[in-house]
Amino acid sequence: MPTHFWRRVILWIALAVLLVACLPPVSPPTAPAVSPSSPRRLTILYTNDEHGWLVAQRNRDNSQVGGVAEMLGLWQAREGYMADGPFLALSGGDMWTGPAISTWFDGAPAAEIMNLMGYRAAALGNHDFDFGLDVLRRHSRAARFPYLAANLVKRGTTEPPDFVQPYTVIEIAGMKVGLVGLITRSTPTTTHPKNVTGFEFLPYADALARYVPQVRAAGAQVIVALAHVCADEMRALAPRARELGVHVLTAGHCHERLAEEVAGLPLLGAGAYWQDYARLTIEVDATTGQVSTGKPELIRNTAAAAGGPADPVVAGRVAHWQAETEKALGEVIGYTRTGLAHRSPALLNLVMDSWLQAYPTADVALSNIGGFRQGIAAGPITLGAIVDVLPFNNQIVDVVVTGAQLKANLDCCTSAVAGITYRGGKLLLADGTPVDPARKYHVLINDFMAGGGDRYLFNRQDPNPYYTAIDWRQPVMDYVRRLGSSEQMPIETFLDATPRTGP
Repeated sequence: MPTHFWRRVILWIALAVLLVACLPPVSPPTAPAVSPSSPRRLTILYTNDEHGWLVAQRNRDNSQVGGVAEMLGLWQAREGYMADGPFLALSGGDMWTGPAISTWFDGAPAAEIMNLMGYRAAALGNHDFDFGLDVLRRHSRAARFPYLAANLVKRGTTEPPDFVQPYTVIEIAGMKVGLVGLITRSTPTTTHPKNVTGFEFLPYADALARYVPQVRAAGAQVIVALAHVCADEMRALAPRARELGVHVLTAGHCHERLAEEVAGLPLLGAGAYWQDYARLTIEVDATTGQVSTGKPELIRNTAAAAGGPADPVVAGRVAHWQAETEKALGEVIGYTRTGLAHRSPALLNLVMDSWLQAYPTADVALSNIGGFRQGIAAGPITLGAIVDVLPFNNQIVDVVVTGAQLKANLDCCTSAVAGITYRGGKLLLADGTPVDPARKYHVLINDFMAGGGDRYLFNRQDPNPYYTAIDWRQPVMDYVRRLGSSEQMPIETFLDATPRTGP
């Protein structure tokens, strides 16, 4: 081509480069500017008593409820939730003791997934002690959020133990939020007593009076009492909390679903098992610092409510832990055609009869009803199903007590039994003979009860019990195996479904 053509091309390229160089720089897109006088706004997403229920459950009508991946998907679809957005995901404690998928691994799956979900703080719950202090410390160190309990101190001091903080202050959505934790004062009798002997559980109002001023001095504009405490106690605490400047109360421990106002403060309780969450919006006037709260709400975690898919990352981790559980506990040991309902006579009697079969020198077997955490679904019975029913790491203990002392425990506390019946005020041995108040009997209990758990009296009646080292689940597993139940001969065929205690 002619030389003048290339000169023309080079000239146009030079002009283009010069024009581009003269243009103003292009900035990356930014979020719309927020006026310094605009109110700061955030949304609290609250759950409590999660108990390691990672997998969605089925209702009697086969509808789906719960599930951690489903909960996170619901937050994302309904709330526009992002872990680094204007949201405060909070837990009211009792995070991991429950189904085998969490329990068998000492709560590690639930602890891991709560990190993935972006929780910012959790009240410590009584059942968070269940696997012992070493496990609690391990989870506390691995958590990306603090465990809080302002009323928990080392015995004889005012110092918190090393796995918990009294409070935290979080900067979020242009405001500072102070969270003061509270744990139920019933903890010494609602977890294994051996795990909390070195601690004291102080009055709630005293803890708030001590730490709320510190939280405010740290710059908190909004103050939340994040509590693993039943609603009736929180309602009683509300007027004092309001006087101290608390803006929001939560409840836990009693698995109550509530979204209400008391003494002018919103009170949140989200039931249990990730089946619900409580929602509350909070605004702070940037000029005056005035705090206002929206109306508290309860949202059910159902497939219909979600409006979007389960979170894939969390779903993947749940699938991993399901596979690990199947590997460890998937062996089929029996079959039930109808299922054994939670705390039904057939289920209670199955467990207690298995203890006496495993330790036939005892006269009676007795266990606290609270130790039975769920039923067994219809179909094959696996080792994991037994862990689901009895998730705590207890052993069987042989105590020697008089008939009168045995009756005192039955009067005190609701129990599952074998070897006796206690109905209509009559305490009879299995053969119908009345229990002799003066005679001594060998009674099998679990070591939680032997330590005074659930307010049983055995630790005062027999100061030298015999710890058998038999895991309380093992006799149940062995008994179910021996019965040899199948689809043709389900386990219901072999069980006594008659109530042994009651009016």
